Amino acid sequence: MPLTFADAGEENIIKKIGGKPEVKQHLENLGFVVGGTVSIVSSIGGNLIVNVKDSRVAISKEMASKIMV
Repeated sequence: MPLTFADAGEENIIKKIGGKPEVKQHLENLGFVVGGTVSIVSSIGGNLIVNVKDSRVAISKEMASKIMV
């Protein structure tokens, strides 16, 4: 399921990252890698603040929908 449907506070394992190669590379640079863990801190208007690799990152709803958990 896309990251946008995950519950806040729940730790999820990234299964797949979709999108164009440049989008995948950008997400990988932020720490979103297949097999890594991600948890949602909060959701505001569909945009998410997530914990990934001991960092908090804000991502848009469109970016979050490309991350499958």
